[in-house]
Amino acid sequence: MTAPTASLSPRDLLARWEEQQSAYVAHRENRFEVMLDVLRLHAPAEPTVLDLACGPGSIADRVLSRVPASRVVATDYDPVLARLAETVLGEYGDRARVVDADLAERGWSRRFTEWRFDAVLTSTALHWLSPQQLLGVYTELAALLRPGAVLLNADHLRFGPEHPALAEISARHDEQVQQAAFTAGAGTWDEWWALAARVPDLAGRVAERERRFAGRPPQPPASPAFHHAALRTAGFTEVGTVWQYLDDYVVFARR
Repeated sequence: MTAPTASLSPRDLLARWEEQQSAYVAHRENRFEVMLDVLRLHAPAEPTVLDLACGPGSIADRVLSRVPASRVVATDYDPVLARLAETVLGEYGDRARVVDADLAERGWSRRFTEWRFDAVLTSTALHWLSPQQLLGVYTELAALLRPGAVLLNADHLRFGPEHPALAEISARHDEQVQQAAFTAGAGTWDEWWALAARVPDLAGRVAERERRFAGRPPQPPASPAFHHAALRTAGFTEVGTVWQYLDDYVVFARR
C-alpha cells in the first residue's frame, strides 16, 4: 500500500525524484559516477563543492555521502526543491548549506563570495538558460573557482540539424527508456510534482514557485560546441567532454 502523502519523509520524496529522473535520463547514475570520479581524482581531499541548480539535492547528497571530508554549498531558485534539499542535506550538519539564487539574474554569484570552490557540479539544469545567460553564469563561476578547480555540467545537449540521424536515434532511445521505466512503475514528472504539492512542508511554496518561473519558457538547446566556446570565453583553460551517451554529455572545464 502506498504511504499517505503526509507521512512521506524527505528521503522518500528524494527517492521518488531519483526514480522519475532516471526515466528521463538513461544511465543517469553513470553521469554521477563520472563526476564523482573526476572530483576524487582531481580535487583536494577536503573539497568545497558548489552544487549548481541543485534541485532536491541529488548531487550534493552523493558528494557528501561518498566524499566524507567534503563540504557542499547547494543552490536553487525553485523554492520547493530548495526546501526539500535543505531538509535532506540537513542530515549532514554544517557540511551542507543551501542558498537561494537566481542564475538568470546578473550578479547572482555575490551570494557565494565567502567560499572559494574546488569544483562546481550541475546536472539537467542549465538548459533552462538562454545562451547569453549561460555565458554569464560560466563567467561568474570562473571568478568563484580556485585556480585548477573544475566545472562539470551533465545534461542533454541535443544534436542539431547537421546530425539528423543522430538526433532521430537519440529521440527514439529517449522514448524507449521512458516507456520501459513508466511500464515498470516509475512516476512521471507531473506525478512527482502533484505528490510534492500535497506535502505540508512544501505545499505553501508552490505558489511562489509558479510566480518565480512565470514567463520563463524553455530555451533552444545549446550544442556541446557552444558550451565549450562559452567556457573558454569565460576564462576556463581546459575544456572537453568526459562522458557521452548519444546526446547526453558531461562537459568538463578546468579553471
